[in-house]
Amino acid sequence: MELSKKPLCIDMYAGLFGWGTAFAAEGFRVIGFDLEDMSRKFEIPRPDGCELVLQDIRTLHGSQFRDATVIVASPPCQAYSYRAMPWKRAKSLPPPSNELFDACFRIQREACEAARHHIPMVVENVKGAQPWVGKAKAHFGSFYLWGDVPALMPIAGIEGVKQHGSGPSWFDNEIAKHGSHSAARKHASAMIARIPFTLARHIASVFKQPYQ
Repeated sequence: MELSKKPLCIDMYAGLFGWGTAFAAEGFRVIGFDLEDMSRKFEIPRPDGCELVLQDIRTLHGSQFRDATVIVASPPCQAYSYRAMPWKRAKSLPPPSNELFDACFRIQREACEAARHHIPMVVENVKGAQPWVGKAKAHFGSFYLWGDVPALMPIAGIEGVKQHGSGPSWFDNEIAKHGSHSAARKHASAMIARIPFTLARHIASVFKQPYQ
């Protein structure tokens, strides 16, 4: 199919293209945005059908996505995750900034205004974000979702949410060592945070239906 005829998915905070891999598999053209090329950093081939633009999400204006079919996003979750920990230091921190999370909804609003119709968006983050950004509409294992979440969601079995880098492999090469800043730990963390293919492909298939 010609690129101009494919439905378009905008993938913000693209990371290792957890969203993008599944959307491309469903026939979408995927344009990802992030500050860093994570695929190159960890020497993982970028999925076919996925493009990457290195740009700060906060500098984007939604009007440039007026032709998008759907927008997906996975803002950084570290600040939310840390504050959810049962440690005294974590509980004493001031509220986290929601700037990166809120930017997603600003961009969606601007895109809808430019397109003059609604462009759906699904935002993923951690359970610990809820006290700061509001209750999630659904979750798939530890992956919590906001925005235009489909009413019917897949069931997250153990295999459905198991991520590379988790489980026994977390203890390989001292990845789990306290205070470790090794490349292996960063790689494992990125893989754990990657959207499960089962979840992403289900959502992609829902938004693809009008184009079939």
